[in-house]
Amino acid sequence: MTSVNIVIPEANRVELVSRPVAGPKAGEVLVRLVRSTVSSGTERANYVGEVNVSILTNDGVARWPRQGGYSSSGVVEAVGEGVKSLKPGDRVAMSWTVHSQYVVVPEENAYLLPDGVSFEAAALAHIATFPMAAIRKCAVEMGESAVVMGQGVLGQLAVMLLRCAGAAPVFAADPVAEKRARALRLGADFALDPSAADFAETLKSMTPNRDSAVFKGSQARGVKVAIEVTGRGEALDSVLDAIAFMGRVALLGCTRSSNFTIDYYHKVHGRGVALIGAHTWARPERESYPGHFTHRDDAMAFLRLVELGRLSLDGFVDEVHPVADAPEVYARLGAGGAFPVVQFAW
Repeated sequence: MTSVNIVIPEANRVELVSRPVAGPKAGEVLVRLVRSTVSSGTERANYVGEVNVSILTNDGVARWPRQGGYSSSGVVEAVGEGVKSLKPGDRVAMSWTVHSQYVVVPEENAYLLPDGVSFEAAALAHIATFPMAAIRKCAVEMGESAVVMGQGVLGQLAVMLLRCAGAAPVFAADPVAEKRARALRLGADFALDPSAADFAETLKSMTPNRDSAVFKGSQARGVKVAIEVTGRGEALDSVLDAIAFMGRVALLGCTRSSNFTIDYYHKVHGRGVALIGAHTWARPERESYPGHFTHRDDAMAFLRLVELGRLSLDGFVDEVHPVADAPEVYARLGAGGAFPVVQFAW
């Protein structure tokens, strides 16, 4: 059996490559993809040839070929020995796949879809576990204010998941007016432009006053939780100006460049602010516990939220493309700027 793959053989080029696919080994499942989601930040970095694209390496070496598409859905074609939770014909969401017609994954990385959950929604399950982990680590309490910096696909999902978690109000921040309007449609209570000179003061003015022993009046205002999705130093710097005394900031976005400076003494240390590393690999591998879920448990939680109507993803995906469109899709992605939520149909 052969499988069509979307491959990045070198910077700024995509090609479709047929590769052989072996049958599943013990504990594995073979799945025919139906949908795969483009994770725009990660896949742009891979496409343009950034060297710092893995949390596991930092040697400045660009390695090729590359392949994206880690969040997908499909139909089980075959199962290996010992697989008990799935059978051929089952509809599944998957983690850590690639953009490929057929994939073989460990049983634990494939999640049986509840009735009524579409392939489109299911192909967002893995990528949704990223903001879910950040929100869990911040231990968001019902009624606490929260802001999401950046409204790409992760930021949009973070807004929706914060509402599910009971945060109130939920703020969305993005310099693009269309993205702010979309955030409001997705459930943000307010949407602000972080490039505005008065961004921090405006955000603080819309949150409750919580006087402390030292910080009084306007200095005591601020948002309690921030999910920083952009990975940009200036976004972190600006949200620290708006964070509350002893607030929490989750660093969800991949900060691939460390070329920025933060006044940690006044903005973090003196205010007791917690900076929380929220890379998706910074989680338990096997056993979930409060505030820290495995990928599988977070993915299953996401599917339950969709199944029960707590999370509506109708219209969330902007564009669905046939695989043949991959070169054009990646060329747009590599050009920079705002990028829609895109899936490939297999």
